[in-house]
Amino acid sequence: MGYFPFFIDIKGKKALIVGGGTVASRKAEKLMPFEPELTVVAPAVSRELAENEKIICKEREFMEDDVEGCLFVIAASGDRALNQRVAQLCSKKNILVNVADDRETCGFLFPALVKEGKLTVGISTEGASPQTAAGIRSRTARELPGRMEEILDYLEELRTDAGERIADSHKRAGFLKEAADLCMEKDRPLSKEETENLCAFYLNLSKKRNSPVVTLVGAGCGAFDLITLKGLNAVRKAQVLVYDDLVDSRLLAHAPESCEKVYVGKRRGRHSMPQEEINILLAKKAKQGKNVVRLKGGDPFVFGRGGEEMLALKKEGIEVREIPGITSSIAVPALAGIPVTCRGMSGSFHVITGHTAKGESLPEDPKILAALKGTLVFLMGAKHLGEIAGMLTAHGKSPETPAAVVQENFKGQVRTVRGTLENIAQKAEEAGMDSPLVIVVGQTAGVDLLS
Repeated sequence: MGYFPFFIDIKGKKALIVGGGTVASRKAEKLMPFEPELTVVAPAVSRELAENEKIICKEREFMEDDVEGCLFVIAASGDRALNQRVAQLCSKKNILVNVADDRETCGFLFPALVKEGKLTVGISTEGASPQTAAGIRSRTARELPGRMEEILDYLEELRTDAGERIADSHKRAGFLKEAADLCMEKDRPLSKEETENLCAFYLNLSKKRNSPVVTLVGAGCGAFDLITLKGLNAVRKAQVLVYDDLVDSRLLAHAPESCEKVYVGKRRGRHSMPQEEINILLAKKAKQGKNVVRLKGGDPFVFGRGGEEMLALKKEGIEVREIPGITSSIAVPALAGIPVTCRGMSGSFHVITGHTAKGESLPEDPKILAALKGTLVFLMGAKHLGEIAGMLTAHGKSPETPAAVVQENFKGQVRTVRGTLENIAQKAEEAGMDSPLVIVVGQTAGVDLLS
């Protein structure tokens, strides 16, 4: 199935419901706020339908001529054979049909609806779980401002007014976006004074305000809801979004529809764009006066090459802002029940890259690493796991030292393999563990707080 959520104007359009019971009443109740010319045909029609003066009720058997001229038809008679007959007739006449409790026969589905004035939100699970759709509808309705209808009426009028007063399209778009954000934040339309002040601000915007800016945003690790609120707000305002491989694709949906999205992901064995080209791309987009957001997995400054990008951009005279993210070096072990520090076991932790641009596995002195008493966390070391374990034991770390390998996906689910330095590489290989991985070495790697 490939259901696309079109919004179609049904006001004044002819529509038919075959059936007059509870299901038919529920369907009619959803439709009436949109003002179709609705007819209900059934031998017996519920009191609720009969008393609605805006619905034409015909208490008789269905006839084939009833569907003529209809934009859509709903078969909700409670009689499976009749519903199938209606569906087949509509199919022959190219009329959209919805059959109650028969997803396979439906040409369109009824969504769970949220309607507040001019705002309409339709939620569908393609019939898989109407209960889930209803739950999401309730959650959505709770999060809306209480005065949503007034806000939309105000913003509709403001849009016309802004077109007459603010000639510059970029300033006008910024004005309307900020006005909408303020209305949602304040849970009301802006006052006349607030509107005038905001309009004056955008009319008098200095060139300095439009100077190039790039915001480095840490997306957190794994599941999209681990991004910070500040980071998410930056994504929502982006005009250009340059994003990495280790970023949950669900975050991209929070960017404006007009946002240009550029994928520059890098993963061992399949680099898509060299770092130098990424730096040039960021500078180019920023100099075009666009709000550029560089979205990076984890934290930009923890082996994310955010420092390199910031230095390159500053060299070009471009302002750079940084919004930290939750680094996988702490969060991924935690999701597996492994604390990187724990009193009596580890009073420190050290984060080491297991992969460098030149391909070395351990850029740090392995002798120093082996002597450290705290927890060792290796990022990007999947390819070198055996080598890392071997070097640590070769330089004095006990082969019995606990070790763990943790893999997380974008649903917040983790796979964990535990062992010791002596056998962790073999166990990880047998379990089919692959990058991206977080490798933890030390006493806390043997802890499982989730058990």
